[in-house]
Amino acid sequence: MGRFSRLRKSKKYEYQPRYYNDQGAGTPFKIEHKFDRFRSTADGPGGLKTRWNKAMGDLRQRGDRNMRLRFWIILGILLLIVLYILDFDLSIFFPD
Repeated sequence: MGRFSRLRKSKKYEYQPRYYNDQGAGTPFKIEHKFDRFRSTADGPGGLKTRWNKAMGDLRQRGDRNMRLRFWIILGILLLIVLYILDFDLSIFFPD
């Protein structure tokens, strides 16, 4: 009767690829994004407040000047395209 009351142990499956070097960096089974190591907001657990605070901290850091300039140029071009599509009259900004 004692044989039926014991729980079975789970079988362990220890798969290791043929050419896997466990001395190397990381595991080949971990899926992570290409730029996760550069992001401070891609960390593990944390609530919405923690993520928001980290994002605001990143925003306060000074970035690359060329990146900011490129951002503003692209934003301006997209704004002009949207205004053109909406048929906005730009002549109100220029006096006669």
